[in-house]
Parts: sequence; C-alpha cells; structure tokens
Amino acid sequence: MKTSTRRPALVIAGERIRAGQSRELELPFGESYLGTPQSIPVYVIAARKSGPRVFITSTIHGDELNGLGIVRALLYEKPPKLVKGTLIFIPVVNIHGLERHTRYMPDRRDLNRCFPGSATGSQTRRLAHAIYTEIIRQCDYGIDFHSAAVRRTNYPNVRANTRDSGTRMLAKVFGGELIVNSNGPDGSLRRTAVDAGVPTIILEAGEVWKIEPSVVEVGVRGCQNVLRALGMLEGRPQPPSFQIIADKTVWVRSDQGGILGFHVRPGQLVRQGEGLATVYSIFGQEQTSLICPVDGMVLGMTTMPAVSPGGPVCNIAVIPPKNYDRIVMKMAKRSEDNLYSRAQEDLSTSIAVQDINGGSNS
Repeated sequence: MKTSTRRPALVIAGERIRAGQSRELELPFGESYLGTPQSIPVYVIAARKSGPRVFITSTIHGDELNGLGIVRALLYEKPPKLVKGTLIFIPVVNIHGLERHTRYMPDRRDLNRCFPGSATGSQTRRLAHAIYTEIIRQCDYGIDFHSAAVRRTNYPNVRANTRDSGTRMLAKVFGGELIVNSNGPDGSLRRTAVDAGVPTIILEAGEVWKIEPSVVEVGVRGCQNVLRALGMLEGRPQPPSFQIIADKTVWVRSDQGGILGFHVRPGQLVRQGEGLATVYSIFGQEQTSLICPVDGMVLGMTTMPAVSPGGPVCNIAVIPPKNYDRIVMKMAKRSEDNLYSRAQEDLSTSIAVQDINGGSNS
C-alpha cells in the first residue's frame, strides 16, 4: 500500500492545501468563445495527519448524474471525518455536458477517451490534461463514477484492471458483488491513471439523467469501505455477501425487430439456456426468444422495449460453471434488505418483467 510521506506539498490551481484544511477551488482549463475563463469545481478535505491521497470524480459523461448524487451525499449527508490523508472531489468533470444534458463535450469529443490530454490540444484534451496533471498525478488512488449509456441500465458493478495489485485491492474492498476485470478503453481516465501508477476503479451503476437512491447508497458505502481499508476513516469495510470477478461479458442481441417482453432483471443470476426476453410483434404475436448463451449475472439491460435486428438486449457477466452453484447458495442466504437486493429491485421498476409463462415477476 502506498504512503504519502516525504512528498511535495499538494498544490491545486496554484493553491497550496495544508493539513487540516477543507478548500473549495476552481480548476481552470480554458476559455469560452467570449474569452471568459472556464473552470471546474474541486473540493479538497485534508486531515491533520498525512496519508494517502484519493481522488473521486464524477460526470465525465455529462448525462451520468448518479455519481454527482454520490459525491453530494459523501460531502453533505455523511461528511467523512478523515483521520489521515486527503480526499479530492470533482463532482462534475464535464460541466458543459451537464448543462446540455449530453454525454459529450462541446467539440463533440468523448472526454473519457482523451486522457492524459494535452495543454495545447482541443478543448476536451485541455480539460483532460488539467485533471491529469493537477489531480491524478498528485494522488495515490482514484474512484470514478459512471452510469449506463442512454436507454440502458447497469446493475452496480466495479470495473477494474485486477491484474494490477493496487487496483485489485481497491475493487475488492469497495465491497460490490460484481467486479468486471478489464483495462478500460484507450484514453479513459482509469486506464491512464493505472498506467501512471495510480490504482483507479470505476463504479458503473444505474441510468443516465437520474440520481437513483440505491445507487447513491452503493457508491457512498463503497467509498467509505475504500477509505477505511486505507486507514483514512475509522472502522472496518463492510464486505458483500459474495463477490464475483468476471473476466468476460457477453451482449445478447435480437435477431428480429419487435417489442420486448423481459424475463430477467438487472443483477439476476441466469443459467445457460434460460430465456432472457421474448420478441413480439406490435400485435402481440411471439416472434422469437432470446436465450442466455452462458452461466452468469445480468450486468446490464436495455430499458427500451422496442428493438431492431442486432439491437443489444442483455449484457451478461460470465460466471464459470464451477462457481455458479456456490454463488446461487450465497445469494439465497442474503437478507431481503440487502443493499444490492434493493438496488436490483429499484433498477427494475421501469422494466416490465414477465416469467416465461406470462406471469409478472416485477
């Protein structure tokens, strides 16, 4: 585990952060068409005792608001009482996307494909460069919050390069039931951070344009678990009832167009050969069934009931058959008020789920 002793002072946007301080800052990255300076808000909490530096970022994609809800809850509903170390929050990285209700920056680039950025590049790359140099490079660990793409929802899952020991540790202590092992796309914040020696994970959860209470609770508890594991907060991390590390995911797509009747919900365990959804004509005639090709867990789903040929319907995190029965037993033993059970229920409220015989499961 990294330590933060005998290192340069933390300076952000020209402001030195001293022990015991809490500071609200503006990180500049460019100008508007009118030459007005542009910046993003940053909030820093520094304990009196030195320790790890952790950044928490959200809304790199401007329509993904669940992370903003998590950061607000961490700051104002359950403010962390750090015993050591420093927390750096950026609740909204893509301020332009937030204002326009869109994933992208005004120059039509995806900010999460532009790290580490460039001081002389496009508007998006300049913002990425500011975050990389001023925040990421000065930290020891990072957590980045995301949601599913438009017209989809994700069961809460951590994405992490588990081959990196520090990143694997973060992913496991975050306390989620599902970890997806992946490096992340080229130019993404987390991949760039890990390549720079800063272990970083992301939480993928929920839908765009929403702040969903159970997702916020998952994010808050996960961050607290990480901070406790790093010795920055008092107490012990709360372990999940079980934990899966999936090395592969599979999208199940429809071969025909029509209206979907779902048979599963986010977070549900599924067996190879089970029905995931039925495609009906607009008059209610059954066209085809979508069958699960593997044993696994429903990682993500479309929330759009109309589907075209080739349209993605369910994203399955693959579970090796030798582990599947063990996970089934552990899932059956968890309490009904388990956080992840509630998240599964909450994320299913906008999806009409029916069993194979037509009865409702929702």
